[in-house]
Amino acid sequence: MNPRSELPQYLDRRRALAVFGSGLGTLVLAACSRDDSTTTSTATTEPGNSVGTTTPAVPVTEVPSSSVVANCEVIPEETSGPFPGDGSNGPDVLSIDGVERGDIRPSIGDASGIATGTQLTIELTIVDSSTACSPKAGAAVYLWHADSDGRYSMYSSGVTDENYLRGVQVADANGRLSFVSVFPGCYDGRWPHVHFEVYATRADVNTGRPLVTSQLAFPAAACEVAYDATGYEQSASNLTRVSLDSDMVFRDGADRQLAVMSGNTTEGFTASLTVVV
Repeated sequence: MNPRSELPQYLDRRRALAVFGSGLGTLVLAACSRDDSTTTSTATTEPGNSVGTTTPAVPVTEVPSSSVVANCEVIPEETSGPFPGDGSNGPDVLSIDGVERGDIRPSIGDASGIATGTQLTIELTIVDSSTACSPKAGAAVYLWHADSDGRYSMYSSGVTDENYLRGVQVADANGRLSFVSVFPGCYDGRWPHVHFEVYATRADVNTGRPLVTSQLAFPAAACEVAYDATGYEQSASNLTRVSLDSDMVFRDGADRQLAVMSGNTTEGFTASLTVVV
């Protein structure tokens, strides 16, 4: 299968697509606004160089936790896509020992490949709408996304024997968890994104009954900076032919799914999102 064929008509049989008017109602993520009007740069020293070089950094927008709690609206339900790897559509990475890990760049089990690309740390904070958006300690997240070439492990040609960029983490007492990954590539027809499923507990992950399935979107400014790095040339080209407004998932409004970004191509990026379930 090819990630470029992630068509709207694909519906995961375990969940309906709110984005295509499935009648689930309007589910929204607590506000994560951005301000693309600010640009910054970070002085860094390239490996092997004795002098500092200036590396463009993404604009940073701070979102007060108080505003997230005040809104306390559930994140939108989105498609898991044709490449979930959770057993609902072929391969099942969740049955492989080692899937619960913080660094999802290496493959696990019998696979040995390692995803390459600019480092990306994905930080999620899970909060519970039924308890006034208090932290949902012990919630589990299964997260996956395309590699720097826009391919999905376990499905795409050339990486069907790999299972990298897929993993499970459990939220701490503050509802927080994180994954170390690589910045995903932009493949033809989709805005850069990350898929994830949120479960009530770790024990629920293998039941196939998530509390919500959704997607994280990257701000345009962050993508433009990230795709200026070597190895992302095709992504930079693909990005010019898609927008949040035209994307099949985010075109109904993505402001509440946009990650808060920081970092640069030298030191890596951090994408943060508060997820209300």
